[in-house]
Amino acid sequence: MNLSKKSRYGITALIDLAVYARNQCVQLSSIAERNKISVKYLEQIFSGLRRAGLVKSIKGPQGGYLLAKSPESITVADVIYALDGSYLLEDERSVVSGADEKGISTAIQKLLIEQMNDQTDKLLKQLTLKTLVDSSLEYSQSGQEMYYI
Repeated sequence: MNLSKKSRYGITALIDLAVYARNQCVQLSSIAERNKISVKYLEQIFSGLRRAGLVKSIKGPQGGYLLAKSPESITVADVIYALDGSYLLEDERSVVSGADEKGISTAIQKLLIEQMNDQTDKLLKQLTLKTLVDSSLEYSQSGQEMYYI
């Protein structure tokens, strides 16, 4: 599995939003500046996040974005699905035609692809925005270098 740039930036922006919102709207330009992400690209990302019900937009001079749900209830799976669709690997049997005469495709599908998908799905559904926020704050306070996902 490869985490797309769109999902990586979406997760980064949601962490930023969770940290800086504090019951006030956060403008995309602020998120963009803090994280060195193009405002135009963030607009596309937040459009998908809004459609998925993960953020809400407030119009007006003091407008911006807020989380639509608590950080505890937003999972990494929610974000990736909202921005990229399915994050699971394809069914091997649909990719390799003719290889199943010897059971090769079925073996790969059952022993590799399905198990990888199960583990990926489990991890991404357990990992919440709150966990990522807490970890990012911990890393920034300890002086350790932070690695963005």
